[in-house]
Amino acid sequence: MEDIDELQEKLADLEREHRDLDHEIDRLVSTPPVDLLAIQRLKKKKLALKDQIQKLKSDILPDIIA
Repeated sequence: MEDIDELQEKLADLEREHRDLDHEIDRLVSTPPVDLLAIQRLKKKKLALKDQIQKLKSDILPDIIA
């Protein structure tokens, strides 16, 4: 398993990519003509990144069942 530093670095990269996708989606929405298919693809990719981010966060800070 990867150590915590590697996981945190990967998490930061994924969060940065997620933020970049958000900006790209905003740009596409505000610039006519609106390409709905491209926006839909970016939103799907953004959602997949969000899932990866959540998994990494849980790997870094696992739930402690007391």
